[in-house]
Amino acid sequence: MLKKVDASQLKVGMFIHDLDCGWMEHPFVRSQFLLTCDTEIQKILDAGIHGVVIDCSRGMDVDAPTLAQAQAATEAEVTALAATVNSPVRVSVGEEMQRAANVRRQAVSLVRTVMQDARLGKAIELDEVSPVVQNITESILRNAGALLGLLQIKNKDDYTFLHSVSVCALLVAFCRSRNMDEERIYQAGIGGLLHDTGKALVPDAILNKAGRLTDAEFEIVKRHPRDGHDILLRTPGIGAIPLDITLHHHERRDGSGYPDRQAEGGISELAQMAAIVDVYDAITSERCYHKGMPAAEALRKIYEWSKFHFDPALAQEFMRCVGIYPVGTLVLLESGRLGVVVEPHETSLLTPKVNVFFHTRQQRYIKPETVDLSRALGFGGGDRIVRHETAEKWQVEPLRFMQLA
Repeated sequence: MLKKVDASQLKVGMFIHDLDCGWMEHPFVRSQFLLTCDTEIQKILDAGIHGVVIDCSRGMDVDAPTLAQAQAATEAEVTALAATVNSPVRVSVGEEMQRAANVRRQAVSLVRTVMQDARLGKAIELDEVSPVVQNITESILRNAGALLGLLQIKNKDDYTFLHSVSVCALLVAFCRSRNMDEERIYQAGIGGLLHDTGKALVPDAILNKAGRLTDAEFEIVKRHPRDGHDILLRTPGIGAIPLDITLHHHERRDGSGYPDRQAEGGISELAQMAAIVDVYDAITSERCYHKGMPAAEALRKIYEWSKFHFDPALAQEFMRCVGIYPVGTLVLLESGRLGVVVEPHETSLLTPKVNVFFHTRQQRYIKPETVDLSRALGFGGGDRIVRHETAEKWQVEPLRFMQLA
């Protein structure tokens, strides 16, 4: 039986099934192992890991909720966030998709150039960065789902560049949902696009290592926020917000982050927002060393981790911003149909618009159509989301159906 326990409950003899954190964030070679000494427990605590899944069939038991009970409790809390008000979209996903594809391509090319220049010691040209951030912002304003949906498609080899573009777009959308002024959103976008510039100084062999990093290698990776900050300091016209985001996007409220181990009260609002966005995009992305999780599942992890690592209020606002079923999420409907979320509802995150394309009971593709889950049967709706699904389980490519034929 799997149980979800607090790290403070761990004892020698328990079998760790899952450390329940980002794969890169824990100090062990494996995620599953038997606790054999107090030193291993202390390493878990020192890493800032709070929630742990244990397997009672392979080790010592403890009085704690089962994993299923813990997940059900989280789902109930997340669902309670579903009543909200979103910013209305100006155009449909279909209308924005081609423009969003062009913005994505332009932004990835720019980040690639920025990284190459940084590696060569060249200064970053802010005049080249600004128009790209502006284009991303305008696409988000027209319909955030189009660009954010496209950015879920990541080539493992181009992860570093695509991740920077995703963080920029997500951070702009997050700022906009919080009604920040245009200049602050622009500066946050600059910070999001350039936040990982310091990774240009990390050897490719470490960045692309298909396996667990050694302690020494992880220490090199942990230098990238300060290295990026130093690079940006040499950029004429760079503002305080991009510098702050670059230096502090890996800080955590419980003081377990880096490089300065800042804790609650010491981390700026935008750096905390960037931290949430950065982790969300990282854990939803396919990497050489871990499999990306579905966006809906990642949001539930962010919610759980916000009890210690992130500002809970900001985490909840981010979930309202992207929706508890983000655009691009594969969902199973009560009718047995699979669909991809294409647009959130303005007042309820439980009833987005969905493009359905596959019937699970009949095991076949069906004619794609848009279902507005906020409408009643006979008015383009009459269905309900049962849960989010994985594309691998059904061997489908949901993002192919973001637009109807």
